[in-house]
Amino acid sequence: QVQLQESGPGLVQPSQTLSLTCTVSGATSSTNYYYSNWIRQRPGKGLEWMGTIGYSGNTYYNPILKSRTGISRDTSKTQFTLTLSSVAPEDTAVYYCATGARWGNYDYWGQGAQVTVSS
Repeated sequence: QVQLQESGPGLVQPSQTLSLTCTVSGATSSTNYYYSNWIRQRPGKGLEWMGTIGYSGNTYYNPILKSRTGISRDTSKTQFTLTLSSVAPEDTAVYYCATGARWGNYDYWGQGAQVTVSS
């Protein structure tokens, strides 16, 4: 079955750039990860969509985070990376990657990566 795994540092210093990678495995079709998303959940808050990259490389970002967010894919298209610049303690969250065949569908989820922003 399709599995997603987030990887990256669990601790980032304020003002630095957070970078997380999601690796997709077990997919039998590229439609399993046609739309690849990053979503986070800050302590005491609900899920917050951060952005999406389409199979062709088109990107879409949450307007609130757009100026600080970047999402890219590698050439195999089975890895995609989130960068969030100028982080602050308020960016402390569990970061999830999720993929789906259609826009807004999150068919598959990673287990989540805890990232703490602290000096």
